Amino acid sequence: MLATFVEWLSESALWVLFSTGFLSATLLPGGSEAALIAILKLGHYDVAEIILVATLGNTLGGLTNYWIGILLPNRTQSEKHGHKALRWLERYGYWTLLLSWLPVIGDPLCLAAGWLRMKFIPCVILIAIGKALRYAVLTAAFYGVF
Repeated sequence: MLATFVEWLSESALWVLFSTGFLSATLLPGGSEAALIAILKLGHYDVAEIILVATLGNTLGGLTNYWIGILLPNRTQSEKHGHKALRWLERYGYWTLLLSWLPVIGDPLCLAAGWLRMKFIPCVILIAIGKALRYAVLTAAFYGVF
């Protein structure tokens, strides 16, 4: 039975990576880093393909937070005080979204970008770049580049 599970996991590795990437970019716990390393250890897939799948899942998860932010009501100035993500976005603008990969603060950054009604295309581009860099650095660390 374990062999069957391992075989299934090996065949479904990219879907697992996409799913964990998506979940870890939402407000739910994920574990995309562990999935990335496990799939790199398998050695069955091209490194660029692995990074692309992880980035796509994680970016779509971040954009889910963006759309949730769009749906949130009450965007008054008095509601913004005390929220670090909002302050960063207001101060540094779109470039802040390069940090959307960060634990704890990354998910609220995407949510706040939607809440502030920031333009969608620049958000997509910067969120994707930040998340791609994260997975590229993790992959480089796995192969001992650092």
